[in-house]
Amino acid sequence: MTSPAPFVENAPAKVNLTLRVLGRRSDGYHEIESLVAFAEFGDTLSFSPGGEVALAMRGPNAANAGEDADNLVLKAARALAARVAGIGLGAFELDKRLPVAAGLGGGSADAAAALRLLARANNLPADDGRLYDAARAVGSDVPVCLDPRPRLMRGVGEILSAPLRLPPLPAVLANPGITLPTKSVFAAWEGTSSRALPLDVTAAAKIASREEYLQLLATQSNDLEDAAIAVEPAVAEVLASLRALAGCRLARMSGSGATCFALFSSAAAAIEAAKALGNKYPHWWVRASALGGG
Repeated sequence: MTSPAPFVENAPAKVNLTLRVLGRRSDGYHEIESLVAFAEFGDTLSFSPGGEVALAMRGPNAANAGEDADNLVLKAARALAARVAGIGLGAFELDKRLPVAAGLGGGSADAAAALRLLARANNLPADDGRLYDAARAVGSDVPVCLDPRPRLMRGVGEILSAPLRLPPLPAVLANPGITLPTKSVFAAWEGTSSRALPLDVTAAAKIASREEYLQLLATQSNDLEDAAIAVEPAVAEVLASLRALAGCRLARMSGSGATCFALFSSAAAAIEAAKALGNKYPHWWVRASALGGG
């Protein structure tokens, strides 16, 4: 008798198109405002129901994903099990393709994929509030990854706008092969006022053209860039290299780094730019993708 086919979910990379840091709270966390989109690529997570919760890893970045006990997939499964009595667990297999500690929310996307898989396997509705509660318990980026569509996230990541209509934004993403822990970057943040005005989510929701979105994004910033560069100067090199690419309209760091992205007017321009950057820096992780999601 053959075993049932495993459930499979993609865990797309999260990209912070904007990131305003509004201040540090009394509990040590930081209030933020960020427009989030998702790439066309990411990790892949499969789930085979039955038995104790377990995780196997493969893929080019599996060795960098840390100990199983620290993996957010397992934390997500246990967080949901604590909220749903009698939930059926089982074995996960993670194809880890995204770089680790790279500002792409890879671990959070994996955790969110685990919650979606458990919901499917246990016939839980996608809008079951216990999924969101478990996501919040695992990490601040997990809620926005639970339903990977463009949104504005606020607070410490728990306040989410409705999904936003976002024209596909051709992009090149680049990481110089370094990890940049979020805690180190926030610790280096000097607490100065944000360089950008609050993003008007109502106005953003009405924008349909790529050109208008590029103009809107140009008025925004990532307030953690200076802090990230202070911790790891290579981030400045990545940004400079992206800005020098033919056709680059805007270059910015994603999240707390070290992955940075450049936006282009067309997919063809982004693909050509990715080839040029990859040839110049063969040791970097470089990908072309449309950013959007949903």
